[in-house]
Amino acid sequence: MSDFCRRARSPATPTEVREALALLSEADDFRVRTLTDTEPAATPLGPFAVVDVLKGTDPALAAVRQGCDYYGVVQELARVHEEKRPPAPPPAPEVPSFATPAPRAAVPAPVPAKPEKAARSSGETVQARIAPRKRTAPDLTPPEVDEGGEAPSFLKRDLPKPRGRFTRLEAPRTSFQELTRSSGKETLEAAMEAHEHRFALLSSLAQQYNGARGDLTLEELEGVVGAHGLMGAMETRERTAVLAAFTDQRGAAGRVSWALGLSPSELQQLEKKLGLTREVEELRERYRREALTARNLTARLDLLGRDKYLADLGIKKRFTDMLRRELEMLVRDELPGAKTLAELADTVARKHGAPSELMLRALERLGVAESLRKRTPGSSPHSTP
Repeated sequence: MSDFCRRARSPATPTEVREALALLSEADDFRVRTLTDTEPAATPLGPFAVVDVLKGTDPALAAVRQGCDYYGVVQELARVHEEKRPPAPPPAPEVPSFATPAPRAAVPAPVPAKPEKAARSSGETVQARIAPRKRTAPDLTPPEVDEGGEAPSFLKRDLPKPRGRFTRLEAPRTSFQELTRSSGKETLEAAMEAHEHRFALLSSLAQQYNGARGDLTLEELEGVVGAHGLMGAMETRERTAVLAAFTDQRGAAGRVSWALGLSPSELQQLEKKLGLTREVEELRERYRREALTARNLTARLDLLGRDKYLADLGIKKRFTDMLRRELEMLVRDELPGAKTLAELADTVARKHGAPSELMLRALERLGVAESLRKRTPGSSPHSTP
């Protein structure tokens, strides 16, 4: 269950898995195993969502419920129900007898009887007497009581015990040669539908299959995919995902790597394998020109605060130099009449229809007023707000 939830993009703690499995009976163990041995039909799915699917809910609906924290409420209700359950009555303690036994009269020692006759006289058979005796578990030490006279709240609830084969042991991995068979094509197709690119597919299949010399490698995975004739479909899916991510993130390669779950080196490697280097560079150049030639002053002032984006595009110095020269031209006429930097920023912002906060931040960061004051002899220095 824990491994299935991780593959369904909703990792869960062992406590959550135990609480979810406690809602099922032992007769449902085979159904849990059947579901968790397959790839998730929808994401994300937590342990309570898996229980909901086993109860007959559609996986897509369970994924929607998981995303809106529906199962967080279910988990709290299960805990409240468990806490309100009356505890089992404790066994009655045995009261020792302190009465002094009466003295017994001396009698002659009895003649030992045969085993069969002794068994008949005591009312039990020989098999019952020689059978192994079951040992009773010792009573657990009661929880310590705090100063208020009550046991700690976290000890009141009787948590369910760990269940399932995946509680402590990892699933055994098989050789990747199993994927080269005809039955492996269906497994690859199902796994490719659940992952956007080959690196995510490799991370998923490496949990189940070994390579020729240890862990499954990317070259071995590409060889298996190519042997089944699925490389074209995978490259088409990857090309669409990469170009869409660069468009959504406006050419920022760092954010594209984060969105696709790749490292920067893996993203570059994927671009080379797909032959997208030229197209990606054209997209990035398009957004560079858009940032450098923006006509709206508010947009340019807002871009000044996005240092990482400008550095990713490689235009941070060019952009700041162009904006500094533009602000110097806008501020030059208003500089003599302003007493403070905040007043200067407010005047220029109202004149050109820009937010005064962004204008003040730009003047402080670029040092426009200070540079103009140094160039203009005899001008009064501006005090900071």
